[in-house]
Amino acid sequence: MKLQFKLALYNTLTKVAIITFLGLLILVSINHISIKHLQQRLVQKKAKFISNLSTVEINDLLTQQRTFTDYNLLKEEYIILKEVKKNNKPLKNHFSQEVRSIEDIEQEYQILTTDLMFEGKRYQLELGETMAAVSQLEHTISVFTFVILLAAVILTLITDLAFTQFLLAPFYQIIDQKLNRVNDPINFNYKPVKTSTEDFKILDKSISILMNKIATLFLTEKEFIANVSHELLTPISILSTRLENLLNDEKLTQEGENKLFACLKTLSRLKSIINSLLLISKVENNQFNKPDKISIKETVTEVYEELEHRLLMKKLVLSINLPEDYTFTGNRSLLHTLISNLVSNAIKYNVQSGRINIYGSNKPDGFHLYIADTGQGMSSEEVENAFIRFEKFQSKKEDSYGLGLAIAKSIAAFHQIVVGIKSEKDKGTTVEITFPF
Repeated sequence: MKLQFKLALYNTLTKVAIITFLGLLILVSINHISIKHLQQRLVQKKAKFISNLSTVEINDLLTQQRTFTDYNLLKEEYIILKEVKKNNKPLKNHFSQEVRSIEDIEQEYQILTTDLMFEGKRYQLELGETMAAVSQLEHTISVFTFVILLAAVILTLITDLAFTQFLLAPFYQIIDQKLNRVNDPINFNYKPVKTSTEDFKILDKSISILMNKIATLFLTEKEFIANVSHELLTPISILSTRLENLLNDEKLTQEGENKLFACLKTLSRLKSIINSLLLISKVENNQFNKPDKISIKETVTEVYEELEHRLLMKKLVLSINLPEDYTFTGNRSLLHTLISNLVSNAIKYNVQSGRINIYGSNKPDGFHLYIADTGQGMSSEEVENAFIRFEKFQSKKEDSYGLGLAIAKSIAAFHQIVVGIKSEKDKGTTVEITFPF
């Protein structure tokens, strides 16, 4: 998960926890708040009732059995007034929650019971209001709280994502410009990325310092490669020339001639190994350009024409089945070397009168080129170590240096190509090359 989403998620969860706590606190307090509100309404109704009270109204209220009950149509409120003896204990405002039956319908009411004096007589007043109002109020507050909580979560997530994206924009810019797009340390862009965040400035500066050190090492390695090319290959060429001159000596015995041929063969082998290692080093250090539009079909045909004599020597049949061509941007010479090394291995380790099939197909992840042979094959352990340098798998072939697949792997990595091997002992090998779209 990206840092941006982690920060946004953390901020959102923190705020959700706080809002949820406050929401629960409100929900817990709703009942208490609602009852207090209802009691306050009853006190106000009591005051209004007393202010409008008169002798005629009291007589009317007490006409029937000296007690009267008044209630509204929905039975949400009621009033009871009755005369009491003066010697009864005075009763101030008293609140209770009881069940009352009005017209055979029982409901729970919040009740205010109090005494009042009017024209020398003492009366007990009872005002009631159904608890349904409290339930309605609790429901309204609960829904409102839930809506506020949900809206707060959504707004928090959106604002946090927008803010973290703005905050981390310089960070992603540094990663993209200073790391992802850097192929050559020598041409590194040391211009600082604009940001007001001190931590990102330190990161940018640290990457620039690191890339400067890498560029220095890169130049040193390039210089070393150039020196190796000169200091090793030049003496080898001189020795080869001198040995060839010695072969022209008429006084040279047969035994001496054989020894000189062996020395020339060793020098040739050494020169080939050095050239292969130098090629790998140059490829891995990005010392090649990729300016060419390369046709895979044409490259395979060229490789076939170059290696045709070797196919004839082992009586091998090579079939090419590429109905659809694929064009790839890269280094033509290196890609030719890649395919040539793989086909060369298919020839070298094939059986006499065997077959080699080269075919391709388009798949969602890219163009797949297959080179399948009917050779000796490899075990699972050998397949796993196939791209290790100088790994020859106990091959008895003198011209095998264990560098062909290592070179192919380096060239493939340079072009962002994937090379895979499927093989079974004594059943042949299939090399799969995936060219990305």
